[in-house]
Amino acid sequence: MGAQLRVYKRRIRSVTATKKITKAMEMIAASRIVKAQRQVAASTPYATELTRAVTAVATGSTTKHPLTTEADAPARAAILLITSDRGLAGGYSANAIKAAERLTERLRGEGKEVVTYVIGRKGVAYYGFRERKVADSWTGFTDSPTYADAKRAAAPLIEAVTQETAEGGVDELHIVFTEFVSMMTQNPVDNRMLPLSLDTTKDEEGKGEILPLFDFEPSAEDVLDALLPRYVESRIYNALLQAAASEHAARRRAMKSATDNAGELIKSLSRLANAARQAEITQEISEIVGGASALADATAGSDK
Repeated sequence: MGAQLRVYKRRIRSVTATKKITKAMEMIAASRIVKAQRQVAASTPYATELTRAVTAVATGSTTKHPLTTEADAPARAAILLITSDRGLAGGYSANAIKAAERLTERLRGEGKEVVTYVIGRKGVAYYGFRERKVADSWTGFTDSPTYADAKRAAAPLIEAVTQETAEGGVDELHIVFTEFVSMMTQNPVDNRMLPLSLDTTKDEEGKGEILPLFDFEPSAEDVLDALLPRYVESRIYNALLQAAASEHAARRRAMKSATDNAGELIKSLSRLANAARQAEITQEISEIVGGASALADATAGSDK
């Protein structure tokens, strides 16, 4: 019984230490969510207004440009997948990867070749383990992204969009990330960044107002060339910020669940330890009583 009690006490100490770690990680994730939410709120107006500017240029000109022109027969599509660098966030990265896989199957079903770009070690590990080719990848900044990180990831994508498909370019650019809805809800989504759908853009703005006519200097094509990298960078940056907020929320929820489970396990082990200690005490009392009774019987026999 003594050995069993020691086993229970050792497990209780181990689970208690784990509970302290998960509780600390929960509190850290909760504190980072607020900052991430503020960054999302700050970046959204810029991305929205930039999209409106691109829409104004596109609707005010007849210039063919990769930003707004649909290919007659799109043959290649690029997917940018955003996952996390670290684990302990429940199914956050797995859900984003599943969304990317569904998008890949849909694009392939349409007869398009898919080129994959990945942000986050979890996504890189997923494709690396399965020996699937990735055009480019970036890691080390998913929980706290900056605009410089978005710009670095956008550069090869912009280059691929502006190239001909025969030279390794792509006709479409999609992004898969986890959209932050609330502390309890984060949804993996896939959005097409390029070519920009003008009808969809108007609907997203919610007004659909008639845009004025513009004069472009030096030309509409030059204006679109200047807006293209800004548009892609801002969309990727906003997606990175939403993904970071979603990652922190998912980690907080996962760590809270782990902390609660550790507490329940400690209670269960404590009950088992108490039962083992009571059994040990009962056995010791029984042995003492039995020994005293045997001694009394022996003494009584000697007196006779």
